[in-house]
Amino acid sequence: MQFAARKPILLLARGLDAVGTGREVELVARGLAAAGHDVHLVLTSAGGSLGPRLAASGIPTHVTGARPGTDTASACRLLTLAWRLRPAAIVAFGRTAQRLALGVRLSVPGVRVIGRVATPPRGPGQAWTLARFDALLATSPGVATSCGRAVQTRVVPPGIEADPGSGLSRVDLATRLGLDADKTWTLCVAPLVAESRLERLLWAIDQLGVVHKRLEHVLVGAGPLLGRVRRRARVQELAERLVLRPHCGLLPDLLGHVRLVWQSGSVALGGAILDGMARGVPAVAVDADATRQLIADGETGRIVPALPESELPRRAFNIIEDDALAARFGAAARNRAAEHFPAAALVMAHVDAVERLVAE
Repeated sequence: MQFAARKPILLLARGLDAVGTGREVELVARGLAAAGHDVHLVLTSAGGSLGPRLAASGIPTHVTGARPGTDTASACRLLTLAWRLRPAAIVAFGRTAQRLALGVRLSVPGVRVIGRVATPPRGPGQAWTLARFDALLATSPGVATSCGRAVQTRVVPPGIEADPGSGLSRVDLATRLGLDADKTWTLCVAPLVAESRLERLLWAIDQLGVVHKRLEHVLVGAGPLLGRVRRRARVQELAERLVLRPHCGLLPDLLGHVRLVWQSGSVALGGAILDGMARGVPAVAVDADATRQLIADGETGRIVPALPESELPRRAFNIIEDDALAARFGAAARNRAAEHFPAAALVMAHVDAVERLVAE
């Protein structure tokens, strides 16, 4: 399209790995570029594999933050970048990115903003922010309802395209991540914040260790609770069974070798649940909006109540111990991802939202 290349389109997010929200950003960036838009990725914090992956594919990538978290210096660099590029629109993924995008909209004339909203607004501050966006793309009807009616909100379900990774063997992965190739692995991707309820995950890992001695668990996430999670893991004597990393560029390869993906709290897009589904990996997760949307309980994995806490490790144990059950759930998960969460629909919705906004 003629108008598509007039001004850049910025995709704004924090430093992420290319699963969950990071994978959505990657798919949308590639889709917008294929539609003829001048797409720029802006990361407001350091870390993650998303930036290098898109930069390698030719999409201009800007990192405004030098620290794991977004700070004032990062916000100032973003504003400077926006004044220089004068984008037509910003698509903001996540709460921090949405606050920063609104700051740009209020400061730089002519910038329109779209928010990709995957979790309900947390408090009146975020609700106020979202109410001043030009358009919102909510992941589910429940999230859309929570955003109120102050701005046009469209429901756009998550989308996924399986990433086969680079072909690393299980032994190579074990060497690089400090795992035992002969043990069974699980994966959780979640920000280290209160909403992720990682104390439930650590308790579940503790309980599984009583009944199954050949398990190792990978937790990938960054956030303010990093120190607390590490201390709790030491106190519960989980250090030998838990690999904790703030980021992991090997996640696409790792997903081909884990027994299950699980989630203990409310995390945007369920963390790596959808990525795992596309690779035929079953999921076990505590009941939440994303969990209910992604998992078909009893078909592709299990949705468990928050209480009693014993349900999370019990359901995970069933899948870990039963090869036939894990294979059946995994095959159904792959089919569900392809049927209900195609990447093409996700990309098309974002391209359409951007082009409508730019054309106004």
